[in-house]
Amino acid sequence: MELFFYWFDHLGVAVFAISGTLLAFRKNMDGFGVIVLASVTAIGGGTTRDLILDLPVFWAHDPTYLYTIAVAAVGTIIWLRFRDYIHQKTLAIADAIGLAFFTVMGAQKALEAGFPPLICVVMGTITACFGGMLRDVLARDVPMVLKGELYATTCLVGASVYVFIAPYNALLALLVGGFVTLLLRLGAIRWQWHLPVFHEHGDSR
Repeated sequence: MELFFYWFDHLGVAVFAISGTLLAFRKNMDGFGVIVLASVTAIGGGTTRDLILDLPVFWAHDPTYLYTIAVAAVGTIIWLRFRDYIHQKTLAIADAIGLAFFTVMGAQKALEAGFPPLICVVMGTITACFGGMLRDVLARDVPMVLKGELYATTCLVGASVYVFIAPYNALLALLVGGFVTLLLRLGAIRWQWHLPVFHEHGDSR
């Protein structure tokens, strides 16, 4: 089971590295910009999680994660050589898949380290959101987490599902929690789901 979690984590890193590379392509960045954006997207959230939880930073103790980022970025660059344009929806869908992976893996790592369920949910959300937020800030975009569509909320729900099921079946929790996160995020992209807070109103003058 640990080996499965390990490769599942690598898959999440690869997907987010692809997401960062796609955005770098849209922004016409050079090779260094591609590597920076791919790396920040792929390991930014997990690094933040490990620092907050006072755990060893995962990629510093296992450099194969860096190789995963490099392979994913180079593979995406080769694929992009045959395309002239990347639609914003493509980036959003790639980001949604990475979001689902990292939500459950972040919650799983915190749970494995013995932290209470609420902290596990928060760590799952940070793991999923923070790398993408850094990516968007470096690319001078409005971070997806701050846009109107449901984003961090989907991570909170998915991580909560994972934490609820995990004591009974870890693998099922991983699959269901990730699927719920992905489904909610894709629904938010497709139907513009959001949490209304402020309502539009006329000029009060």
